[in-house]
Amino acid sequence: MIRLKRIGFADLPLHDGKAPPWLVERMIKLAREIVTIIVDEYGREIFLQRVSDPYWFQAFGCILGYDWHSSGVTTVLTGVLKAALRERDLGIAVCGGKGKASRKTPSEIVEAGEAFNLSTKKIESLQYASKMSAKVDNAAIQAGYSLYHHAFFLTEKGNWAVIQQGMNVNDRTARRYHWLSDQMESFVVEPHKAIVGDVKRPIALDMTAKESESCRKTSVDVSKERPERVARMLKAIRPACQKSLQEWIPDMSAKECKDYIVEFLKMPFTVDWKALKRAYEIQPRNYEELLNIRGIGPSTVRGLALIAEIIYGDKPSWRDPVKYSFAYGGKDGVPYPVNIRSMDESIRILKEAVERAELGDRERLNMLQKLRRFVPPNAEI
Repeated sequence: MIRLKRIGFADLPLHDGKAPPWLVERMIKLAREIVTIIVDEYGREIFLQRVSDPYWFQAFGCILGYDWHSSGVTTVLTGVLKAALRERDLGIAVCGGKGKASRKTPSEIVEAGEAFNLSTKKIESLQYASKMSAKVDNAAIQAGYSLYHHAFFLTEKGNWAVIQQGMNVNDRTARRYHWLSDQMESFVVEPHKAIVGDVKRPIALDMTAKESESCRKTSVDVSKERPERVARMLKAIRPACQKSLQEWIPDMSAKECKDYIVEFLKMPFTVDWKALKRAYEIQPRNYEELLNIRGIGPSTVRGLALIAEIIYGDKPSWRDPVKYSFAYGGKDGVPYPVNIRSMDESIRILKEAVERAELGDRERLNMLQKLRRFVPPNAEI
């Protein structure tokens, strides 16, 4: 079974417009050289570790001249990296992208895998990783964000990372999710190494939390029942006049919670009964197998969790898994004061990659001198 690790996500405001062509062209050129240096000096796996770090990823966007806090940094930077890596043979490929491009991820994984001479079994496992990372962030964690961007990084050895982003159209923010194929123990049990965001939601359904373990197990057990019995369970615990989950979710007295919750946690009238029939036929052994079933989406996950708690007493976690704030802050204290330590660490990583690179031609040496302009001369390393 393929395993991966999400190491962070970030909340970002949605900005309109596109990056100008003159900037994108230069971003691609600069990104190509920086990535080349990192791969030459540290290797492909270190590059995956760094790009899967939300702080480093955001710092990289700043180095390339993009907004520090815009949601567009995700789509633009992954697109820039996709173009940069395509133009230079570094043994790394980027598949997928924004909107329609994300749906091409499976076929692009095949193309890249074949170019890297990976086995058919390995390519299939990479496609599974791509699918499950999206399924977990879209259904197992529900905080009001629908995925619209999915980028899958892979190396010629079959290691990979995922950077994907979801949108909340009500408050016009985006949340970015980072995954890494290193030391992953479970898709569905706290797969994050770091979770970052400006906004901590008052209520969020997190079926990946350790506290949700019993709810996950019971949800699997319920999914193995005949769909007719599951329907009777839902009908028995849902008052006829109830239109939302507000009576089920704890701590709903605050007005902000009531206004927020109706955005996405609707009562599961739209449970996919065909998907539950498939679950009954498949008899999933665990929650990961349940999520992998076609048609098991947010509403069905909520419906099963509702039954698990109300009938069997196995509660899910309603805590938003965001743990600390995103990026460095701003010089004027907006959204918060600059985090000097984190900023210096990002500078150190980039500066070390540049200074320790062993370059053999004069043209590259000149390029490195230009890159030094991006590092403040008084930065303490």
